[in-house]
Amino acid sequence: MHELLSNNYLRIIGSTLSVYLFIVIALRLFGKKELAQLAVVDLVFILLISNAVQNAMVGPDSTLSGGLVAASTLFIVNYVLKYLQYRFPKFSKVVQGDATMLIYKGKFIEAHMKKAKISEDELMEAVREHGVASVKEVDLAIMEVDGSISVLSDKYQKKTSKRQKAHKVISKQDG
Repeated sequence: MHELLSNNYLRIIGSTLSVYLFIVIALRLFGKKELAQLAVVDLVFILLISNAVQNAMVGPDSTLSGGLVAASTLFIVNYVLKYLQYRFPKFSKVVQGDATMLIYKGKFIEAHMKKAKISEDELMEAVREHGVASVKEVDLAIMEVDGSISVLSDKYQKKTSKRQKAHKVISKQDG
């Protein structure tokens, strides 16, 4: 009986690891924009994905101990992945990607916007959220590795503490 329980827990650990890695890879492939700019359909999608993969992780074992084994596995693998990203910057770059410049000196960088899968309208929304009215006023706009958009402009000197859709504001420092 003890051997059966151990094998079941090993199956839960293996399934949970597989699902975790699949989700990380899928999010990386589908783009970082998805992480920072969650719309209602994105939230529904995430909830449905979590529900769909739950059974794949624990299988027929819907006991408390089965759930705790799966949850513990997720915490441990997440900790290890974060540690590896911290310890090995090249690994972090593979997992998270690079920041992408979207606006430079008041001009859209169309090729980078296409690669980041962000439209002019979406980018202008982020710019306005930072208190800048026109793209011509933007010195630099960057999509960060977490999907948030940082905006730097001459006229916008104050950092905001209000973060809508997880966008960040970077202000120029007087030299």
